[in-house]
Amino acid sequence: MTDGETTRKQAIKDLSEDTLGFGGAEVRTARDLLVRPRLVLQAWMIEGPTGGGRYAKPLKLYLTLNAIIMLIVFLKGGLSGYLEGMPAEMLNPLLAQAGKSRDAFMADADGWMSFLTIPVMAPLYALAAMPLFRLWDAEDLGVRRGFRASFAYLNAWTVPMLPLSWFVFGTGPAALIASLLMAVLGFAAFLRMGRGRWYRGVLPGVGKALILFAAIGLSGALGTVIVIVIGVIAGVAA
Repeated sequence: MTDGETTRKQAIKDLSEDTLGFGGAEVRTARDLLVRPRLVLQAWMIEGPTGGGRYAKPLKLYLTLNAIIMLIVFLKGGLSGYLEGMPAEMLNPLLAQAGKSRDAFMADADGWMSFLTIPVMAPLYALAAMPLFRLWDAEDLGVRRGFRASFAYLNAWTVPMLPLSWFVFGTGPAALIASLLMAVLGFAAFLRMGRGRWYRGVLPGVGKALILFAAIGLSGALGTVIVIVIGVIAGVAA
């Protein structure tokens, strides 16, 4: 490899890290989460948050993946769709109180919802999953490693889900199909990552996956309500 090729590859790596937060460790972690998620989990649990220096930290990777998703949401038109379905009898008084047009109200609301969605949702997902992983793991994980296990699973789910995000945040049949596939990926991530650690046997694994999915779903519903409330307040007050 010539010095020029090395320089170009380093420049591409630096650009990726600066713009997307994705460097060599993140790419390697994402790849291994697709190919061998159970081994990645073992490394994070046994060798620490960097898996002995091989992997990105689970929380950092999860925030990076979600930043990419939020970029997709922005390109798809933002999160104002949460509010656009509000009945006129609820929305019109808010517009009157805000003293602005519908478009201006939605723009202000969307800005704050987009900005705060990741800080709101990520802790809720982890808080929902962490007690379950502590209960199901044979080791005494404690709170810190319990959160690490939660973000490990969320990463194993989010990495293969990333290409679907463009369709999930759309409308019509494509969005429905993508949402169903996203749910399937969540089940698959648990079964592939947790075998031998969180469950033994197919039926217990499926049962625990259902429990985990329900817990995360409830936390997501709570987070959506919080984000909508933030959007309404921002739309009125901004």
